[in-house]
Amino acid sequence: MRAQNRLKKVWTKVDGLLEERYYRTSYDTNFVVRPDCRWTLKLRGNQTGNSLHAKGTVEGTYSRADLSTSHKTTISIGIAYRGISLAYSINPAKLKGIYDDYELNFNYYGSRISLDASYQRSTSMSGDIKYGDELSRLEKGDVTMKVYNLAGYYCFNHKKFSYPAAFSQSYIQRRSAGSWLAGLSYQGGHIDTNKELKERVPDSYDVHIKFRHLGIGGGYGYNLVLWKKWLFHLSLLPSFVVYNYNRMTINKESINASRIRFNMLFNERAAIVCNITPRYFAGSTLVMTNSLFDDKSVVINQNKWIARVFVGMRL
Repeated sequence: MRAQNRLKKVWTKVDGLLEERYYRTSYDTNFVVRPDCRWTLKLRGNQTGNSLHAKGTVEGTYSRADLSTSHKTTISIGIAYRGISLAYSINPAKLKGIYDDYELNFNYYGSRISLDASYQRSTSMSGDIKYGDELSRLEKGDVTMKVYNLAGYYCFNHKKFSYPAAFSQSYIQRRSAGSWLAGLSYQGGHIDTNKELKERVPDSYDVHIKFRHLGIGGGYGYNLVLWKKWLFHLSLLPSFVVYNYNRMTINKESINASRIRFNMLFNERAAIVCNITPRYFAGSTLVMTNSLFDDKSVVINQNKWIARVFVGMRL
């Protein structure tokens, strides 16, 4: 009995500290507020995709690669207490043994700083390879792609504009507001044909593509609130590439892009959230990362996206 009373006192103290932290905010509460709840439950469907396009002239021969991965679909269940959350995801295709890719996504949405980071290892990439006048097809399992994406944002109007209201629903945007953004972007990785392809098709192309882009830039985001229930979010953060490394190798013939060029990375976000009642909410989000690297020697363009739909309940 004493142990139960002690445990109850400890939990009451912890809950009080969490409640104080939960409602303590740097936002202007005329624009952004915390939901009045302890628990938040969320069911979410996620789908991701990635594509890469590369072209260049190697030893006088024009080469082009247009590749894309299979779409990854997962279902996740999340639970949050006073803003501290946990989630568990399952991939139905992976459970059936028909999807062998690996992907890790990390998202942090704060009042001032937000971060999207992802790592993907994929063997499902397929597409066309053109070398001179010859066109061949790469099938799933022929190449392995490893790619990293990182986008960090700083929000200047952090007292009135909320990223969490659009993307984590841990806050509610009450009135429309926008903000200028500053950010840092990185995109890098490599794509390599597998040894199994050469063993199966000895005269197939041996392709290796490496890319690294680091960008610094600024943009703008806006939360539009309509009828006190609907939130529409759009934001764009273009970054100027300050460092790049790009190399395309086909059949041991390589070409590098120049290190200093005027090129860009783009990070786009969109969201629709409906607070149906103070207790129930639903919506969808889209986060995209695109590179635009155009060099007279090598052109590489990568597009990574993740779309989500969700329904939730606050208790």
